[in-house]
Amino acid sequence: MLNRIKEFLNKNFNEIVLVIFIILISLFSFALGFILAKFQEKTPLKIEKIYENLYRWGWNFRPLSGVKTFRAKI
Repeated sequence: MLNRIKEFLNKNFNEIVLVIFIILISLFSFALGFILAKFQEKTPLKIEKIYENLYRWGWNFRPLSGVKTFRAKI
């Protein structure tokens, strides 16, 4: 059994090294991108004037309670 494993490894050594190399490069690239993304974290985008824009485009929109509702006049 051990002989068959050694024979398989000797026969396919180049392909095994290539697969390991590709996996290591992929993991390194992912880790580098993940680390760089953490350093470049930005503040979230805030949408503040959505109701005025909806009114301008003529959409009837019923927002959450406590917020003024706009109705388009056609």
